[in-house]
Amino acid sequence: MKKLLSLLLVLALSVSLLAACGKTEEPSTTTETPETTETPEATETGAEKILNWNVGADPKTIDPTLNGASDGGDVINQTFEALVREKSGEIFPGIAESWEVSEDGLTVTFKLRESNWSDGSPLTAHDFVYSWKRGMDPATASEYSWIWEYTNVVGAMDVVNGEGSLDDVGVTAVDDYTLEVKLNNPTDYIVSLLSFYHFMPVKQSSVEAAADGAWAKDPALAVSNGPFVLTSYKIGEGLTLVKNPEYWNAEAVMLDGIKGVFIDEEATSYQAYQNGELHFIPTVPTAETPRLIAEDPNFYVFPLLGTYYYNYNLNLDMWKDVRVRQAFALAIDREMIVETLAAGQVPAAGFVPPGFLDADGNDFFETAGSYGVPTDGSKVAEAQALLAEAGYPDGEGFPEFTILYNTGEGHQVVAELIQEMFKTNLGVETKLENQEWAVFQDTRKVGDFELSRGGWLTDFMDPMGLLSIFTTGNAYNDPKYSNAEYDALLSQAAVTRGKEHFDVLYEAQEMFVADMPVIPIYHYTDVMLVSEKLQGWDRSVLGTVDFSGATLVE
Repeated sequence: MKKLLSLLLVLALSVSLLAACGKTEEPSTTTETPETTETPEATETGAEKILNWNVGADPKTIDPTLNGASDGGDVINQTFEALVREKSGEIFPGIAESWEVSEDGLTVTFKLRESNWSDGSPLTAHDFVYSWKRGMDPATASEYSWIWEYTNVVGAMDVVNGEGSLDDVGVTAVDDYTLEVKLNNPTDYIVSLLSFYHFMPVKQSSVEAAADGAWAKDPALAVSNGPFVLTSYKIGEGLTLVKNPEYWNAEAVMLDGIKGVFIDEEATSYQAYQNGELHFIPTVPTAETPRLIAEDPNFYVFPLLGTYYYNYNLNLDMWKDVRVRQAFALAIDREMIVETLAAGQVPAAGFVPPGFLDADGNDFFETAGSYGVPTDGSKVAEAQALLAEAGYPDGEGFPEFTILYNTGEGHQVVAELIQEMFKTNLGVETKLENQEWAVFQDTRKVGDFELSRGGWLTDFMDPMGLLSIFTTGNAYNDPKYSNAEYDALLSQAAVTRGKEHFDVLYEAQEMFVADMPVIPIYHYTDVMLVSEKLQGWDRSVLGTVDFSGATLVE
């Protein structure tokens, strides 16, 4: 526990630094590897430094504009560069050499460095204008178009809502290397937010060469601007990246390439690491976690700004009664779950995790409190009473339902514990079903579930990055929660600052927990096992891994 508290303090300090400087969930058709493409050797050979990395699940897409999952985001962070790059809570210049915010806070002007795409063609401010407008254009159908509300960019949400013109959006290429961004309201976190992959540039000719983001997985079309460039991609197997000689900061890139594999079985990935076949794995078997924390200095545990939860399908009659939703939420012993997982997770009563400081410098998580939701099993009697009031005494008459989760040992452990708690504490029988990640994402999105696993990592350093996904119509609003008052509060939070901003968010979370459209389980930690040979790697405080400065040493 001491280790976790220390980590949380580090995160809080990182957030403070971000504020002082004024500056995305876990884990599809592609082109096969060209015959002429050589796959890097599995180990370092000669002068070549090839990182062997388990990406995890096969990403649904690695198109920055379309991606909405952490596995895709990890790959994109190696192949693309935004205006700025965030590492360990610090914002560094990326394609933007510098930026200025006007005195009224309504104009941000970025001065871009002269840089090239991986095909050698110039990258200019016009590429950012094209990419950003693509992201907000309804014709693109980006799952992340909702995030434009929180940028406060003039005209952006009018376009997203199909009510405005792209010509009126406040994003302008003043010249090839000056990008001007007009805001409706001063937005303190705007520069930090623009490090997120949705705001990375994409080359128009590549995008238009293949539909639905397929270009990004096709080495013949995958033009990018980051530290590495894609050279092969095999569905369900892996990908290869090589150092991009056109990257503006290529001199700082020490790796010659990366061989990424798609292994979403923790035991298989762990065994490959032990055999020396992998340098970096993002998860380990649950049973190994306590030993690794205690004994292995190459096992890392970081606080992560995200929440693990279960979605009610609010379109189903069984979940219409809020008393029923509250009963199932109160029947769970979250402390038992995190003690079983034993990786430092924090039991969740609300949805916003530790690590966000409000206008008074207080941690939002601590100030918000528990809203009467216990982290232990101390309110089982209240849960039983609520279920009885709703017409199901001792669970009698409540329909058996299925708990859906994506394949993974940790997800299975949580599902089995919750299944037993529902049976023991409420008298309700459930079934368990797991699906592979790509299938699971589609199943959950179309609402073909009764109760499903959910997970969300914030995309920017503000509680809105979590609470906003449950606004009406949001692509990630899997329970299909819809509350006009809640929507209004999130819209108000987007256009306010300081104490008023946070007061609105406190009110929004209180309303959310009272409605209980999801069951919060725990707040994430980020674990990874890294070979001592791999040095200089980094990560975002939002959880995205960064190999732009990494190297391999004997």
